[in-house]
Amino acid sequence: MKVGIPKEIKNHEYRVGVIPAGVHALVERGHEVVVQAGAGAKAGFADDAYAKAGAQIVASAEEAFDAGMVVKVKELQPSEYALVRRGQILFAYLHLAPDPELLDAIMKSGVSGIAYETVERDGKLPLLAPMSRIAGRLSIQFAAWALQMANGGSGVLMGGVGGVPPARVVVIGPGEVGTNAAQVAAGMGAEVMLMGIDPDHLAQLDQIYRGRIKTCYSEPLAIAEHVADADVIVSGVLIPGKLAPKLISRKLLASMRPGSVLVDVAIDQGGIAETSRPTSHTDPIYVEEGVVHYCVPNMPSAVARTATLALAHATYPYMLKLADKGLDALDDDEGLAKGLQVHAGAITHRGLAEDVNKPHRSFGEVRG
Repeated sequence: MKVGIPKEIKNHEYRVGVIPAGVHALVERGHEVVVQAGAGAKAGFADDAYAKAGAQIVASAEEAFDAGMVVKVKELQPSEYALVRRGQILFAYLHLAPDPELLDAIMKSGVSGIAYETVERDGKLPLLAPMSRIAGRLSIQFAAWALQMANGGSGVLMGGVGGVPPARVVVIGPGEVGTNAAQVAAGMGAEVMLMGIDPDHLAQLDQIYRGRIKTCYSEPLAIAEHVADADVIVSGVLIPGKLAPKLISRKLLASMRPGSVLVDVAIDQGGIAETSRPTSHTDPIYVEEGVVHYCVPNMPSAVARTATLALAHATYPYMLKLADKGLDALDDDEGLAKGLQVHAGAITHRGLAEDVNKPHRSFGEVRG
């Protein structure tokens, strides 16, 4: 199979879909690889390294997309819509539910879209997890920055100082994002409350952190109480393939102290607050109802070298399976099959179909 690796064009997106080691593995298995010039440069992977691994370096995105499988990081951008086609595999983060224009374009193209964020293994999300861990850790760094008064924040120091209490951080969702955010916040000396809906999981976390991180069952009244009193909220809520639930109303947000901060890591799937809307690394924050919102969808790109390596290590075995067998690889791997969200103009992921109120068809029905 011919595999294409284009340069990412989303705002300040410096990650790359495949590193030279992955190219070498593909070429060793008899596949052809084309890499757009400069695709990995910002993450520290020069064109020469790709060429030495066996790739052909091409000048344009059109050439990189001219392949049986395209391996990317982020969802297609508008200028890329016309570059994908029926009979082609697109392997990337797709995030289709909150973006009707993207969904419409990808369905019209007929491309087979396999989303990193819904590939499963043993009930977990192995291709989303490394980026979630990074985003969780970054969320506290960005929250500490946003709390500074020059950025519209309340001027609260995350860890406080002798005689002055630390910031109160509320993390909603104790998954990969949430636990990593809570760990970093606690490490900085903040007072941390981690909220979730699985009592057994909360009990486990309580045993691990022994009071350094407090836990609380996440229900509307508890959310309202803790959000209103927080200096920082971090959202780590995830329902695979579906829109994030709106857990924070505008009215609740307005009850927070002016200059408080919301870091909505769930913004890729629409965000958990009524006031959340995507921002960018160029213009990352805005203030609404007196609260500083940080809603950058591609947070891990801020540490593109680390993030590229973590993502490449996770996607590597799945990429090789798809290159070797094409969509037949889905027959051998039920978890990989759950990553297929669209195929031949149909929505093949049930959760996505429910969210966008469109028909669902199984892969078997539309396989042809």
